Amino acid sequence: MKNKLILIFILTVCTNIFGQKFTGVVLNSLNEPLENVYIINQTSNTHTHTNEVGNFILENTKVNHTVQISILGYATKTINVTNDILKNGVTIILQTKIFQLEELVLRKEINALQTLTNIDLQVNPVNNSQEILRKVPGLFIGQHAGGGKAEQIFLRGFDIDHGTDIALSVDGMPINMVSHAHGQGYSDLHFVIPETIQKIDFGKGPYYANQGDFNTAGYVNFSTKTAIDKSMISVGYGDFNSLRTVGMFNLLEKSKNNDAYVALEYIEFDGPYDSPQNFNRLNLFAKYNTFLNGKDKLTLSASHFTSSWDASGQIPNRAVENGLIGRFGAIDDTEGGYTSRSNLNAQLQKTLNNGAILQANTFYSKYDFELYSNFTFFLDDAVNGDQIKQFEDRSIYGMNAKIINSKEYGNVEAKFIKGIGLRYDLIADNELSHTKNRSELINNIQLGDVKQTNLYAFFNSEFEIGKFKVAPSVRLDYFKFLYNDALSTTYKTLSKTKAIVNPKLNFLYTQNDNLQWFLKSGIGFHSNDARVVLQDNADKILPRAYGADFGNIWKPTKNLVFNTAAWYLFSEEEFVYVGDAGIVEPSGESERFGLDLGIRYQISDQIYFDTDATLTHARSLEAEEGEDYIPLAPSFTMAGGLSFTNLGKFSGGLRYRYLADRPANEDDSITAEGYLVSDFNINYSVNNNLVLGVALENIFDVEWNETQFATESRLQNEASSVEEIHFTPGTPFFAKATITYTF
Repeated sequence: MKNKLILIFILTVCTNIFGQKFTGVVLNSLNEPLENVYIINQTSNTHTHTNEVGNFILENTKVNHTVQISILGYATKTINVTNDILKNGVTIILQTKIFQLEELVLRKEINALQTLTNIDLQVNPVNNSQEILRKVPGLFIGQHAGGGKAEQIFLRGFDIDHGTDIALSVDGMPINMVSHAHGQGYSDLHFVIPETIQKIDFGKGPYYANQGDFNTAGYVNFSTKTAIDKSMISVGYGDFNSLRTVGMFNLLEKSKNNDAYVALEYIEFDGPYDSPQNFNRLNLFAKYNTFLNGKDKLTLSASHFTSSWDASGQIPNRAVENGLIGRFGAIDDTEGGYTSRSNLNAQLQKTLNNGAILQANTFYSKYDFELYSNFTFFLDDAVNGDQIKQFEDRSIYGMNAKIINSKEYGNVEAKFIKGIGLRYDLIADNELSHTKNRSELINNIQLGDVKQTNLYAFFNSEFEIGKFKVAPSVRLDYFKFLYNDALSTTYKTLSKTKAIVNPKLNFLYTQNDNLQWFLKSGIGFHSNDARVVLQDNADKILPRAYGADFGNIWKPTKNLVFNTAAWYLFSEEEFVYVGDAGIVEPSGESERFGLDLGIRYQISDQIYFDTDATLTHARSLEAEEGEDYIPLAPSFTMAGGLSFTNLGKFSGGLRYRYLADRPANEDDSITAEGYLVSDFNINYSVNNNLVLGVALENIFDVEWNETQFATESRLQNEASSVEEIHFTPGTPFFAKATITYTF
């Protein structure tokens, strides 16, 4: 008995001296876990962050200690620790509030750049799928085929075409299409309804072990909302027969452990063109999530998207200059297409017995694509013209899983992530054909079936040592490519496999609450089409890309934040499968380097300024000087604007984007002209449920070219071909009005 009393006395003394573990979970008002919430014991000055499921453990905490819970965009909460809280833990609900940039403390923000981007998403909400990608600093897009074709993407000196060097995903489901009929990496984001986007996670460069195929210039992951607070209906109408209707409906308002909602979007648009685009798109999306055992979460989502359009195509400068057509005319107005995509996605988030977190998802996509284009008019066929058809019927099967756990080794906090994944694409009737007027098949150029498998595994670690964070990681990718050529007289399966291991090493140093430095380094690879890989002379199947970033995030005053980065990327080879011609174009070694600059300034509680600029030098290393330009690689981009919220009953903003002149061919003898375009929107809240809005695009009615290419073509009345700029004109001044009702 005496020994037991002594033991109890010792434990009591130790508890009072060293404190206990304070545990809990942090949620938002929709019961969604909040990650990276900063938990600080203001009495003992110890701190921690919430993990991926909102849980935290705070050491050295005693009764009557004061604990503060904070994250940007939510009202800070303070708790006085009691015996009951120490014994049973606590559930903390944070309420959203208008963010204040002065509350940004860099030692609290583990992913400060993503935090700033998600602030941009809040103050400048988007209402079309194009604007979603523009939320990534330095990323530019352009549309050149009637609104239904995936946008052309530019980032860090890359003309990424439709997705060759940027990895895009939604809720763990890939967007990029491997070995696509129109070109490798084709990424059609139009199946995403913008109002459903909750968060944007992005990174530039090949520095991230959880990203593999297509992650050269960078990656962008979109997360959709697991729940909505209110239902809403929005209807907008504008110039050029522009119509957009959106509805989001909360299905389980009174359920505590379950959430469900559906969303619908319908769009029509004729555009300013002489031949109407007749564009229409229908999106359906549904999401359901439930908590298992009170803490594990299962999320199910389903979506369907269909779109069709006509297009005026890319028109040659000379046809406009000599008066053959106007700026919004067409040489072949039978271009256009149809596409659809249906998705099923199941996501599981589970806390394991050892405290580790399992995050997994499995998905299926059914995808159809049919596109008619004519880039060269009568260059190859003087009688029928050069129209082509690109077609495919695809199924995608896949899964991702990762286990996240944290450990402490003395004063070193460590985090380990182990992941595996599989993607399998089954592509039937991958077709390139010569057609006329969309109705007549003249001949098949390519036709076959592709089967492509990507297995991967990665290991990522993070060690937090005082003000430093060191993150070494490694990734293994395995590919198998299969192709059956339907035009071959004999049946034969072309096959090739390849594995590649890529290490990464990143550093983060938080000098103080207002200054962070980072150094990122890593090796990735340029993604290749199966038809490139299976060429007889293909040697570098997965050519490597070597990159490094050095920069900082600096907050010189309470309302001003700068982010800067100097970066470099070397690529061993950039094989390109030209889907429009069915040929392979190797471009050899290349290098790109440049500077990124971002500014965020909160002028007042209601007025917010942001701008991002990128200066880039991009060159081919195997060409003679003066003939080493990388066509269409941006040399300078800049975008940003001024936003205002809760200015009385008004909110809105003025946005601009600038793309400088850039070479359109290898010797810079043809120039793609730059542009500066500005947009304005304003919303008026009639009451808590009704909002009226007006959006004005291209407010200065600038004559600009949205996309441009150096193309050799021949018109029907021409004796010889001409190589010059072919362009898709940008939309002139364009007004639309919207009414939104929430309930």
